[in-house]
Amino acid sequence: MVKIGYIAFKALIGLLISTNLSFADVVRHESGTVKIEPIVEDLYAPWAVGILPDGDLLITERDGVLIHFRNGKRQDVTGVPKVWANGQGGLLDVVVARDFAQSRKIYITYAEPRQGGAGTALGAARLSDDGSRITGFKVLYRQLYASKAGRHFGSRVVEAKDGFLYVTVGDRGDRPKAQSLEHHNGKVIRVNPNGGGEIYSIGHRNPQGATLDLKGQLWTVAHGAKGGDEINIPERGKNYGWPVISYGIHYQGGKIGEGTHKEGMEQPKFYWDPSIAPSGMMIYSGKLWPEWRGDIFVGSLKFDMISRLERKGDRITSEERLFTKKYDRIRDIREAPDGSIYFLAVGDGALYRMTPN
Repeated sequence: MVKIGYIAFKALIGLLISTNLSFADVVRHESGTVKIEPIVEDLYAPWAVGILPDGDLLITERDGVLIHFRNGKRQDVTGVPKVWANGQGGLLDVVVARDFAQSRKIYITYAEPRQGGAGTALGAARLSDDGSRITGFKVLYRQLYASKAGRHFGSRVVEAKDGFLYVTVGDRGDRPKAQSLEHHNGKVIRVNPNGGGEIYSIGHRNPQGATLDLKGQLWTVAHGAKGGDEINIPERGKNYGWPVISYGIHYQGGKIGEGTHKEGMEQPKFYWDPSIAPSGMMIYSGKLWPEWRGDIFVGSLKFDMISRLERKGDRITSEERLFTKKYDRIRDIREAPDGSIYFLAVGDGALYRMTPN
C-alpha cells in the first residue's frame, strides 16, 4: 500500500513538474558543463545500479525488487531471494560480473532474514537472456551472527581483478564488534568466487561505498558518526580504528573512543567534517572526461551532491562538489562501458545519466 501510494504521488509530481525530470539538463561544474538526463523514473528507495555490457540496466529497490531496464522498458526480475526489508536493510548492491558476456553472472548483496534478525549476505546468479529472471542463485557469503538492528549493513561488493570478491559489512550499530575477530561486524570480507569468506580488514563503521582504482586497488568510503566520514584503502590484516579512533563525535556530543590516532591503527586517506553521509563510490577511467582520469566520485545523501576528489596516487589533493541540492539524496554512482556516468537519486526516485555537453 505504501509503495503504490508513493508511485502514484511520484507520477502526479512528474506530470506537474515534468520539465525538471523528463528532459536533459545542462549543469555547470568547475571546468565546464555536462548534460544530465533522467533514464529511469518512479523508483522506490533505489539502492544500486548495475550496467550490462550492452547498455541494459539492473536497479535494486530496497524493499526487494530487482528491475531490468532495456530500450525504455522496465520489468521486475523474478528469482530474487527474500530480503529483510527493515530500517536500512533490504535488497542492496548489484554488480555485473566481469565475465558477464560469457557467464551472464551477477552478484547481489542483501539483508538476509535469519533466526535472530538478519545479516549481510552475498549471492550470485545467472540473468536470463531477456532479463526477466535470475536462476541458479547461490549464497557465497553470510555474515556471522544475525542481528535485529536495522542499520549499518554496509553491503557494497567489488569484484577484484583476480576474481575474488570484497564485501563491506557495517557494525550494525554494535560498535565494539568492529574490533572483534569473532564477528563480521565492521569488516571488509574477502570472498572466494566459489563461496566462503574471511576477514580482510577490521575497524570500519558503515562502509556503503567501495570500488577499484585503475590499478586494481580496493578503496572504500564509510559513514562516520557526527563528522568523520572517511575514505580508506583496506589492506589485509589492518585495523582502521572504529570505534577506538575517529574524526567524529557522538550524535549527542562527546568524544568517540581515544581520539584520532593510535599506534597500530590506520589513518584515513581523507575524511569529511561535517559528515556528508557518503554512499556509492566510483573511480573514473577518463574515457569521456580525460581531466577526471583517476578521480574519486562519491555520492552524498546529506548534501545532495557528488563529491569529486582529485588525487595523486594515494593522496587526495582537492574536492569539487557537483550539483549541490539539485538531485535529492544521491545513493549510487557508476561508470558505464562508454564512459558516461550514471547516478541514483533516492529522493527523486530516479536514475540519471551524465555525458559531456
